[in-house]
Amino acid sequence: MSDGSSFYITTPIFYVNDVPHIGHAYTEVAADVLARWHRQAGDDTWLLTGTDEHGQKILRTATANGLEPREWADRLVASAWKPLLNTVDIANDDFIRTTDERHEVAVTRFLQKLHDDGHIYAGEYEGYYCVGCEEYKQRDELDQPLSGEYEGQLVCKIHSRPIEILKEKNYFFRMSAFEQQLLDLYESQPDFVQPESVRNEIVQFVRQGLSDLSISRSSFDWGIKVPWDETHVVYVWFDALLNYTTAVGYGDDPELFARRWPAYHLVGKDIARFHAVIWPAMLMAAGLEVPHKVFGHGWLLVGGEKMSKSKLTGIAPSQITDTFGSDAFRYYFMRAISFGQDGSFSWEDLSARYQAELANGFGNLASRVIAMLQRYFDGAVPQAGEPTESDVRVQKTVADAAANADAAIERFAIHEALAAVWTIVDELNGYITEQEPWALAKDEANRERLQTVLYTAAEGLRALAVLLSPVTPQATAKLWDALGVEQTLGALTAQPLRDAGRWGQLAAGIRVSPLEALFPRIDQVAVA
Repeated sequence: MSDGSSFYITTPIFYVNDVPHIGHAYTEVAADVLARWHRQAGDDTWLLTGTDEHGQKILRTATANGLEPREWADRLVASAWKPLLNTVDIANDDFIRTTDERHEVAVTRFLQKLHDDGHIYAGEYEGYYCVGCEEYKQRDELDQPLSGEYEGQLVCKIHSRPIEILKEKNYFFRMSAFEQQLLDLYESQPDFVQPESVRNEIVQFVRQGLSDLSISRSSFDWGIKVPWDETHVVYVWFDALLNYTTAVGYGDDPELFARRWPAYHLVGKDIARFHAVIWPAMLMAAGLEVPHKVFGHGWLLVGGEKMSKSKLTGIAPSQITDTFGSDAFRYYFMRAISFGQDGSFSWEDLSARYQAELANGFGNLASRVIAMLQRYFDGAVPQAGEPTESDVRVQKTVADAAANADAAIERFAIHEALAAVWTIVDELNGYITEQEPWALAKDEANRERLQTVLYTAAEGLRALAVLLSPVTPQATAKLWDALGVEQTLGALTAQPLRDAGRWGQLAAGIRVSPLEALFPRIDQVAVA
């Protein structure tokens, strides 16, 4: 049962320099699955996502398209980024834009406080700057190709584009002053940064020594003005990181802020350093609590490379959902990839898993059980008799799966949670094959046994509908309707998820209704 605790989870806010690809949708879905799970478990849940709209990269993109940056951002948010949430069925509670007045006002307030408290000073900086990352780079973060378009030039290892050498008079945040506090944080809270591979990189980076952070720019004007010097705008990352607090009332609604903060941050591993070093240092300087956790998941790879629009390896989410549907998109990426590690996408693997696991595994199981209830009991769920060893094994599988899945979700191991739930699918399919209800139905003497078998199968479907609801909300809603349990148990999303493994919640006598194919057959998939 829930203890009513707060679960505030965030995605990174995404740059509006281009339209989203499945890498962005992957992060959105992962955060949404975690949020739906906690919400259905009764936790005080809040899911935040949004867009990052300031900085040099956005300014240059807008200019290249003949638009003002705000006009460009408005267009991309309306036409691409908000529609993405519908495409992959995201149930977010808020959507923040860094051009929102609530955000800009709170950023100004935060920055002024750090300045007044002596954490900011004026200085001059010269270094290698990657516009794609919106970050100054160290030399070991750059490559120098021996051939190709950028032969001999210094290029960012992430974006494979040439860097710029910038020299500016800027304002600096005294980040170096928080080096030991950060190391103490990582030591005292070993799970603050996860997975372990990302944590090790972060700790090593900080142990090498921190420099102060340039937090303003004067060479362009697209951003939030520095409150004490309007010839400067706030560095885009310093601005963007604050969205996690400005969206939940920082400096404006203390009661809301106390209720929601601190958060759990879900980010790609390439931006974990911003979230696990710069961000907690900023919060420490302001006297605020650091996040509960920063989880840096792996990359989606296509042809062995990180997905990228600039490299023409970006795949639009709708290319998948138009054929397979949003539930299949959500299930595939949460199941096929060990969350936290890099994972390769292929159309062949997606198609194979859709057919074997969703259509034949789960979908066919649900259809068979509903059909047999209609055929042998006129659509009424029968009263179970005394359970046998086989029935008890199913009950144990369901209880163990629910407990193991919840424990995995607590670790952000979404793939492990789904694997745990899928043991019910496999167990029930094996149970039906073993018990042969179609054979039992031929002899009236086996009537009570048939009742027990089909009650067991139907109750297993009830548990599956609840446990899979955060991942495949559309299919499970159809199954819930077919089971006819809304009047006795309530809405699917109102089911106490951590209680899903308790056996016997399905009342005998309720009537099921015909179930359309949850995952229809797909004969051919266009992958070009």
